[in-house]
Amino acid sequence: MNKSNRIVPALLIAVGIVLLGLFIKQGINNLAFNNRAVTVRGLATREVKADKVTWPLVSKTLGNELVSLYDVTSRTNDAIIKWLTDNGIPASEISANAPSVFDRQAQEYGSNDGRPRFTLTSVIVVSSANVDKVSELIKRQGELLKQGISLSRDYSYSVEYEFTGLNEIKPSMIAEATAQAREAADKFAEDSHSKLGQIKTASQGQFTIEDRDSYTPQIKTVRVVNSITYYLED
Repeated sequence: MNKSNRIVPALLIAVGIVLLGLFIKQGINNLAFNNRAVTVRGLATREVKADKVTWPLVSKTLGNELVSLYDVTSRTNDAIIKWLTDNGIPASEISANAPSVFDRQAQEYGSNDGRPRFTLTSVIVVSSANVDKVSELIKRQGELLKQGISLSRDYSYSVEYEFTGLNEIKPSMIAEATAQAREAADKFAEDSHSKLGQIKTASQGQFTIEDRDSYTPQIKTVRVVNSITYYLED
């Protein structure tokens, strides 16, 4: 093989080696680029007012004769409902549950010690979107004492305040959390002398609704956290 015939294959091999090196370098650069990323979180919170309240009014009647107890309970319920409607609560927002009966003597360890045998527990429930009106009446429920009606403080039946308008504020809160995450990512890229690239991954946290504090359950705090990973570029 003469000299010219040997040069061509050598040149082809050299070009192949150079191209292979370029491909390897590009692959390394791509790998490095893909591994350069920053994960940030954005938080959005809102204080909102509850738009629904459920108020159980519990009364208990004690005695030994069920028939007379039912009569007393019925009159008590009628008086409570009248007081509610007279103070602006529509009848459609009031429901009365059937009274439950507790028989002391029917219990395994019950004894006839002179205490009343039966306890009738009656629950009238107000479910309303007029949170201010119901909150006002909750503060005034002592007025029923003037009619001889004492409402029981039973922790099995507590006032519940709800916020049902989450769907209305979701879009703006998601946008706020995303913008906050972007701001944090921009700051990180600036401090690391990089540029912010495209989004690699993104996840939206669940919305949570909690009482702002234990003293004002009618005020809720809505919260969401978005987690976003951005690529970093030189």
